[in-house]
Amino acid sequence: MNAPNRLLDEVARLVTDAAGAAQGVRREVETVVKTQMQRILADMDVVTREEFEAVREMAIMAREENDRLAERLAALETASPAKAKKA
Repeated sequence: MNAPNRLLDEVARLVTDAAGAAQGVRREVETVVKTQMQRILADMDVVTREEFEAVREMAIMAREENDRLAERLAALETASPAKAKKA
């Protein structure tokens, strides 16, 4: 009765060791892939999220200012239609 239990213990230990080794390999692969992706992105000169958000905010502000100036111009043109036609 003791032999089958010992065999099962050995199989369980072997499976546990294999699972631990697989996790180690997985971590290594993740590290290598992450490093390679960072290198590729650096070579491609891709902007960071922070840079993108800053430029996006500047574009939004510029568009809002453009809309305000267009409304102001339209109001000025309707206020003096004779001057607008001469220009």
